[in-house]
Amino acid sequence: MTVNVVWFKRDLRLADHEPLSDAAGEIEPTILLYVIEPVRLNQPDTDPTHIAWELDCANELDKSLRKIGGSLRIVHSNIIDCLKQIHREHGINSIYSHQETGTTWSYERDRAVKKWCEREKVSWREYPVNGVVRGLKDRDLWKGLRDKRMRTSPISPPTRINTVGNEVVKPTLSSMGLTPRKLSHRPPPGEDAALDTLQSFLASRGELYRWRMSSPNQASHHCSRLSPYFSTGCLSIRTALSMTNQRKAKIREAEITEKRKSNWMKSLSSFQSRLAWHCHFIQKLEQEPTLDYLAMNEELDSRMVREYDKKIFSAWATGNTGWPFFDACMRQLISTGWINFRMRAMIMSVSSYTLWQPWRDSGLHLARLFLDYEPGIHWSQVGMQSGTTGINSIRAYSVLKQGLDHDPEGEFIKTWIPSLRQVPTEFIHEPWKMPLSIQKDVGCLIGDDYPSPIVDESSSRKAGVAKAYSARRSQESREASKRVYSKHGSRKRRARKNRPKPEQSTQTKLF
Repeated sequence: MTVNVVWFKRDLRLADHEPLSDAAGEIEPTILLYVIEPVRLNQPDTDPTHIAWELDCANELDKSLRKIGGSLRIVHSNIIDCLKQIHREHGINSIYSHQETGTTWSYERDRAVKKWCEREKVSWREYPVNGVVRGLKDRDLWKGLRDKRMRTSPISPPTRINTVGNEVVKPTLSSMGLTPRKLSHRPPPGEDAALDTLQSFLASRGELYRWRMSSPNQASHHCSRLSPYFSTGCLSIRTALSMTNQRKAKIREAEITEKRKSNWMKSLSSFQSRLAWHCHFIQKLEQEPTLDYLAMNEELDSRMVREYDKKIFSAWATGNTGWPFFDACMRQLISTGWINFRMRAMIMSVSSYTLWQPWRDSGLHLARLFLDYEPGIHWSQVGMQSGTTGINSIRAYSVLKQGLDHDPEGEFIKTWIPSLRQVPTEFIHEPWKMPLSIQKDVGCLIGDDYPSPIVDESSSRKAGVAKAYSARRSQESREASKRVYSKHGSRKRRARKNRPKPEQSTQTKLF
């Protein structure tokens, strides 16, 4: 008897997994397969920390599968070599998997698998995942299709699955030659942990989400903290949306104050909007898988002429710019693999405008730092925050303004920068303004114990914005921006006559 194969990619869960559910209902036994591919390990956006997290999530999935009679075959191999071996030993009838939206290497890999399946007369059944729609040329139909899919109920996990015996020795980080950095506050891996995290957000942590998600100090508690689980598919967007809708229905009937009810409804609506953004940004990579190395608006990007500066880039990358709030954010990211969304935008904006560094170098560095690296969201945001789309407002973040808005007393700064812990509050955001006598008293000499600012933040940011506007003025850049909007622009709102389209505003936003 032949076998079926369920090929797990970034969908390491039992619930809302249509390929797994369909395979479980077939007569043929199933091999449940997760492959860590050598070609992936060689990609410049891949970090051992990503693989360590995914491997832990895969092992948790294996534990869950064993409870229903299955097991997960985890291998370190080229996917086609792995399929060839299974085909020789058993004969493959069908392969079941979700579609994957990734960078160019994953598309090339999938094309190679498709050719192999056609040659060997193996059926490959690919299923859509979350709100990404394959085959679209523009955004005209996307939102309606996405919303329709999200309104359907999540698929229940199988209660039993018949799998072929698994004698494969699992790879380890050391066997693959990987040494991930040790993260502080690393979340527990797996689907059960993802559901627990979502439940805690919906039950308590999320009440003030709308107002606390922008502050790095408060976001650690009040944000959903689901992004690492979304990145490995331990939780589907549809499941999160369904459970959020159930929670909203309960809140409407709850015997709580109108103020709390209002807080909850506004916060959960904001959360649902961000679940939609998740799909919106990944759709961009689905339609243009080269976003990790080609700017969405190449014409505009070519006119910016950003030049890599090793000293400046190193200061930015390690959190040693001399701007306390920025450095604290970068150091939290390095330590934990996570920082809230607004601060991610600031970090990229500072590299792009204030320091005028090439977007790809910065984007790759951040990709390797993020535990929750999701290529579709990441490279879409890199393009937005570096000003290389041509259809988004120039977002130039003031480090000082962000610090004063979100950490006025410097508590967050002092948490992540020990050398500044004795600095008086009046100087915490600009310690270089401390008189030398105070520097000596608090044991923090600027230039020795903490770096001096690498450039004047305000004037450099303004100069970067001016250069970005200069690049946008060319007719060629404008024409390219129209093409970008046609392919990628949001269709949520209709543009009014004689006004820029929603994502084409030319207003500078100084955050």
